Amino acid sequence: MAKQIKATGNANPHRKGDDSSSQGPPAFGGLPLSPVTLAALQQAGYDHPTPVQAGLIPKALRGLDLMGQAQTGTGKTAAFAIPILERLEPHRSKAGPQAMVLVPTRELAVQVRDEFVKLAAGRRVHIVAVYGGKPIRKQSEQLRAGADVVVGTPGRVLDHLERATLSLAGIRIVVLDEADRMLDIGFRPDIEKILRRCPQSRQTLLLSATIPPPVQRLAERYMCQPEVLDFSPKEIAVETIEQFYYTIDAEYKFELLVALLAREKPQQAIVFCRTKRGTEKVCQRLSRKFDSVAAIHGDLAQRVRDRVMSRFREGKLRVLVATDVVGRGIDVTGISHIINYDVPQFCDDYVHRVGRTGRMGREGVAFTFVTPEEGPELTRIEMRINRLLQRKEVGELLPSLGPLGGLPQAAARPLPAQPPSVVVSGASSPPAPKPVFGRRVRRIRRAL
Repeated sequence: MAKQIKATGNANPHRKGDDSSSQGPPAFGGLPLSPVTLAALQQAGYDHPTPVQAGLIPKALRGLDLMGQAQTGTGKTAAFAIPILERLEPHRSKAGPQAMVLVPTRELAVQVRDEFVKLAAGRRVHIVAVYGGKPIRKQSEQLRAGADVVVGTPGRVLDHLERATLSLAGIRIVVLDEADRMLDIGFRPDIEKILRRCPQSRQTLLLSATIPPPVQRLAERYMCQPEVLDFSPKEIAVETIEQFYYTIDAEYKFELLVALLAREKPQQAIVFCRTKRGTEKVCQRLSRKFDSVAAIHGDLAQRVRDRVMSRFREGKLRVLVATDVVGRGIDVTGISHIINYDVPQFCDDYVHRVGRTGRMGREGVAFTFVTPEEGPELTRIEMRINRLLQRKEVGELLPSLGPLGGLPQAAARPLPAQPPSVVVSGASSPPAPKPVFGRRVRRIRRAL
């Protein structure tokens, strides 16, 4: 039986010079960390731990199995990287990895590897990332040269195990990062094969934005009396993110997108599309209107995806048109705007898309384009986040379409204007919603 602990605190890290730190988490010096780690943290510009880090690191250093529930953007990569680096046994060249981190996407594997490298400053530690889309031979050579920590996607880790280029006999710590996402995209069989080949005496850390029943069952089977630390906020959507929607006919969505980008002038923006083909089409059309636009999706060669993400992180790209391949786990702090060109298929995908902005407490804004027939999808999202999106009038950006954005009165009625103070559910007594919206909520609740 897992022990449940509700962790509290602001998700924002306290940076140097913040006089409010006396009420927040202590400095990293208050944690049982070695001088070399404290020096690496200072060099990386990390002053005070986030609540996830302050709660997870001391328990992980004690060797406990832990399940941490936290949204992306809360510093959870460092929360497991720091105790792993602290617990590595030195002078084990070519003896096989001591720690392994499994992640759902190639981009996240690169990001986690880079975070390890940054936090390992001052140590003789070799971190290797293994993932598909890159030559397996080069990764095999890196593993044979000696890897203390392996970060990889389940499929490529299995490939190396089958080729005997990777041994898990010396594994002491396993991390399942973004566990719910890995199960969502079908990695459960691969994960179980990998865990069965790891020593039973290992420590296992599981990090997940949500803990649905499949994740709980995985933990019960492969973890030893895990302690659950819940760092999830009271509200799913980050409070610093303004969230709006436009009711728009599908044929006018691109015209609205161009007008919105021209008005907002985002520092950096991600435009989310539902399909790979749609992503390419929108990117090609946007590239004729704006500079610094690129696309990323699963059909691109890995070297192209790496190059696009590198340019986006460096701020050389202003607009990234993407599928949900970057919906989770990618930490780019300069994103000011999220535009859902297509309504996501699942409510949780909306949460993670919007979570790309407002990172580490920064302000952000998200816009969602909703066609008349997608009213139920919008309501499901609002019920999931317990918050109403504020309606924006298309006519403000496209006067030629009129106040209803080119839609007839009947088509626009399923999506009436909604006061932002109304809460779909909760213990408080919110103002009564407009009748049409109330009927829509009841109808959707019956369907769920």
